[in-house]
Amino acid sequence: MTKVPVRPEMEGFKPYSPGLSIDEIKKRYGLSRVIKMASNENPLGTSPVVQARLASAAPLAFRYAQAGSPALSEALGAHLGVPASCVVAGNGSDEIIDLLLRVVARPGIDNVVAFRPCFSIYDVQSRLCGLEFRQADLNADFSFPFDALVSLTDENTALVFVTNPDNPSGYACRADELVALAAKLPPRALLVVDEAYVDFAEPLDEFTMLPHFGKIPNLVILRTFSKMYGLAGLRLGYGVMPEWLADLLLRVKLPFSVNILAEQAGLAALQDDIFLSETLRVVREGRELLTRELTAMGCTVRPSQANFLMFDPPMDARALFEGLLQRGVIIRPLASYGMPGKLRVSIGNEDENREFLVKTAEVLRDNHRHS
Repeated sequence: MTKVPVRPEMEGFKPYSPGLSIDEIKKRYGLSRVIKMASNENPLGTSPVVQARLASAAPLAFRYAQAGSPALSEALGAHLGVPASCVVAGNGSDEIIDLLLRVVARPGIDNVVAFRPCFSIYDVQSRLCGLEFRQADLNADFSFPFDALVSLTDENTALVFVTNPDNPSGYACRADELVALAAKLPPRALLVVDEAYVDFAEPLDEFTMLPHFGKIPNLVILRTFSKMYGLAGLRLGYGVMPEWLADLLLRVKLPFSVNILAEQAGLAALQDDIFLSETLRVVREGRELLTRELTAMGCTVRPSQANFLMFDPPMDARALFEGLLQRGVIIRPLASYGMPGKLRVSIGNEDENREFLVKTAEVLRDNHRHS
């Protein structure tokens, strides 16, 4: 069969690597139990309220969802205190990122600006859309050099992405810094603040941009149900944006990209305050525990406002990662972020956190014994 010609730049794209699965590691090392602390998922799993809603909604799986997810947009608007007409739900916030790029930016003319490292979807989707992707290196302490970011913008900058709190460092800047950034951008550039992890920042009101929505004409806020709400497998996210922009996205968005069960799960998740407060408690207590214990083991742990920690171990990072895999613990190596000496661990539940610490100590001891 003749190979169909494709755009030559496609040769430079690599598939997204989501990390290793539990089943994969069980099979590789012959383990009966494996814990995954690599993908920043909710340490409590899925809310019982959501599970009950999914069970009751399962008979509706043969139906198409309502295009545009109006019921969810209404619920999110009420929950966030913004007009429902400014909310666009998507198949994860990834879909909203892709739509923003397609709707706002002109292929072959415009550029997109972000920090380095950043969420790979910003880069991949920008280049797929025929846009120049520009990056400013983070400061040595992983804080945001906003002047460097602004210096990369010009009259053809369509979007500027900032993830706050940032991944994989967990660093977060206060909202007033982002308000100041928005005022320095070229007139047609959108400031897209990705708040996937903002629910874990404290105090929340000092970090989220939601109180400033409506006052900043070029602001878009991205949120997800994958982290705090425990719905990563259902792929549900949303953007809060000016009404004119939301209208444009809804005109071209695939009509049923948010499936009927994901929408029902989102509606139920917004109502389960107990699950959310318990998630916050577990993450905050786990964050303190892991920071304290890893530091005592000789690791350098970065302060985090997210549901994960980035750290430098006192041994080869890849060797520690592999040693943990052999013991049934999956965390995230950061070589793909350009940081081969660092690791990231998601905050787990109490048992997972303790098991991770015990097995990390084992690997460190074995390394010391053989060095």
